[in-house]
Amino acid sequence: MEHIKLSENYQVRLPDNLIQQLHLKAGQEFLCVVKNGAINLIPRLEVQSLRGLLKGANPEDYRERS
Repeated sequence: MEHIKLSENYQVRLPDNLIQQLHLKAGQEFLCVVKNGAINLIPRLEVQSLRGLLKGANPEDYRERS
């Protein structure tokens, strides 16, 4: 668990080991979710990074049909 301090400009700086561990890049965007008083930052994925995610999936009969 890392301790992070909010600056006077309301900015936070992520520790270097966290940046390396999560493979974050400068300018990367995040989704911010607030739940039960906790702030969750979720890295937004680029569409290109999802390419091949479902490789080998069978597209036949994937919807209900009457």
